[in-house]
Amino acid sequence: MIYKSTRNVNVNVTAAAAISQGLSSDGGLFVPENLPALSKEKLMEMCDMTYAQRAYEIFRLFLTDFTGDEIRHCVESAYNDKNFATDNIAEISHLLTGTYVLELWHGPTCAFKDMALQILPFLLTTSAKKTIDGKKISILVATSGDTGKAALEGFKNVDGTSITVFYPEDGVSKMQKRQMTTQEGNNVNVCAVVGNFDDCQNGVKAIFTDERMIEELKKANTVFSSANSINWGRLAPQIIYYVSSYVELVKDGELEFGDKLNVVVPTGNFGNILAAYYAKQMGVPIGKLICASNANNILTDFINTGIYDRNRPFYTTVSPSMDILISSNLERLLYHLTGEDDKLINEWFTALKQTGRYEVNDSVKAAIKDSFYAGCCNDEETKATIKEVFDSYSYLMDTHTAVAYKVYEDYKKATGDETKTLIASTANPYKFGFAVYDALGGECEGIDEFELIGKLEKLTNTACPKALADTKDKQVRFTGCVKPEEMSQVVLDFISKQ
Repeated sequence: MIYKSTRNVNVNVTAAAAISQGLSSDGGLFVPENLPALSKEKLMEMCDMTYAQRAYEIFRLFLTDFTGDEIRHCVESAYNDKNFATDNIAEISHLLTGTYVLELWHGPTCAFKDMALQILPFLLTTSAKKTIDGKKISILVATSGDTGKAALEGFKNVDGTSITVFYPEDGVSKMQKRQMTTQEGNNVNVCAVVGNFDDCQNGVKAIFTDERMIEELKKANTVFSSANSINWGRLAPQIIYYVSSYVELVKDGELEFGDKLNVVVPTGNFGNILAAYYAKQMGVPIGKLICASNANNILTDFINTGIYDRNRPFYTTVSPSMDILISSNLERLLYHLTGEDDKLINEWFTALKQTGRYEVNDSVKAAIKDSFYAGCCNDEETKATIKEVFDSYSYLMDTHTAVAYKVYEDYKKATGDETKTLIASTANPYKFGFAVYDALGGECEGIDEFELIGKLEKLTNTACPKALADTKDKQVRFTGCVKPEEMSQVVLDFISKQ
């Protein structure tokens, strides 16, 4: 399996090289030259497999320069009962007839990013031995909240690596900030940035292609890589839980093989829903892909109009992991839908950089409409949904899952489509406890995040995960905050100490 750059089809690298580099030197994203097919026989065979075994079968198709033993080591090291609190890894809750909630937050940081970031360190270190053996890896991460902590936890004290995470100063929840700033490990660094997630993401991308930075890294015998979903090693693991969910529902008798399953994903950077699209293209009988956004509804507008325009107000919402106006993984989808037309991709994304706007052609608009539906909701609707679902089903959702649920309800009303549906639940509700408690009628004024835990537990008869509650007794290690133009110096200063 060869990987190409979305901005230069003449780039051809192995999976190990794509994972090691993270981002192509031309600024493009690595994509597989083709998507392997999963036959009905193979999918039915997976019904009786564990999550790790299913992961092994899928990774074998994408990581053809890895040995079977290397892949097995990666999946068994990541997907086990030491790292995840449930046997199924990706737990499926039945909310009501035909509606399922895929709980992707039973890992060590209580967010869906664990599904990929528990295995990425193993994929990256295995890749590095094949491509850059002897060099150290400096991992750069821009986060809107969950990726940062999951990456820090995955890479802490991993030999030969260091990791720097940048997050928007006022753009994450109190618990997300607490998780990151108390992170343990000798090779980790965390810094706030004045601005929003897009400022962090643009800063990281700029560092990757900055010739001065690359020269400084050479002197330190170090190379850059990424733990964001711009890295194929972060995105590929997300395909697995959509494949696994479908065969699990077949195994449980909820679906007959071949039945369509709609998928609803709350998304900002477009990686999580793109993974579902890839699973569909590989042969999983997925129906409509329903893209759910908050008040930062740039993806909703794009899917409905074909116009991507980031020249709009940026909103800080109660679902901060979706507070994004530049959805990086959309570039991968457009590359595929244009028939790998790198010239068009360069044209559109140059326009985005220069003017903040581009419009795709009619054939791409039609292809998007064929697979995707998009909707959005504001904070008040999000909170009302949390209360409605809890009152109706005694099921507690976080703010991002609630966005997905609300958009799904709107979709059913608009289309009448009663196809069985899987809703991707991306975080434990206690990560966004203030918003959740407020949604249920609780009074948040004058209490800190740890007092709130007790109140929310009592009100809902649920339990806060130990990983979140334990941050109360951890020392805050990282208090720095810089302007976007100062991010590169933060990275250099940290690398010099490693």
